[in-house]
Amino acid sequence: MAESHGEAKGQKAGAHTEADGGHHGGTFPPFDSTYYASQLVSLAIAFVALYLIVSKIALPRVGGAIDARQNKIEGDLADAQKLKDESDAALKAYESELANARSRAQAIGNETREKLNAASEAERKALEEKLAAKLADAEKQIATTRTNAMSNVRGIAADAAGAIVRQLSGVTPDANAVGSAVDATLKG
Repeated sequence: MAESHGEAKGQKAGAHTEADGGHHGGTFPPFDSTYYASQLVSLAIAFVALYLIVSKIALPRVGGAIDARQNKIEGDLADAQKLKDESDAALKAYESELANARSRAQAIGNETREKLNAASEAERKALEEKLAAKLADAEKQIATTRTNAMSNVRGIAADAAGAIVRQLSGVTPDANAVGSAVDATLKG
């Protein structure tokens, strides 16, 4: 039994040795020159398969995404330019309307000023006419008052002269003589 156990041990050791000793070259298989041809074929097949996958599946998707993004950017730029043009047109229309409104306001202001000037001129003329009429009436009244006053002055002067002569001389003078003396004094 001891021998069978030893043989079993030897077989185990031999099996182990054979598995480890099958490649006694000692180089790593990918670096072994005997496998270069098969590795290059495998590399070429993997490269072609990867190239086909990338060119047929991945690149069209990436290219489509890039094209879609470029189209989106161009569309956004076109929309932005369109909106800018519309805002420029709206600004020009606003400025035009503002200029028109200013000119209309100025025209209305000038028209109103002219109407007010004409009304004030008409009112001034009417007042001047009223004042001229009042002035003419006042001058007539003054002339009438002066005439009345002058006629009263003659009478007052004649009475005063008669009273003075009576006081100084004690004699009452003749009214006709006093009147002709006053008339001579007033005319001269």
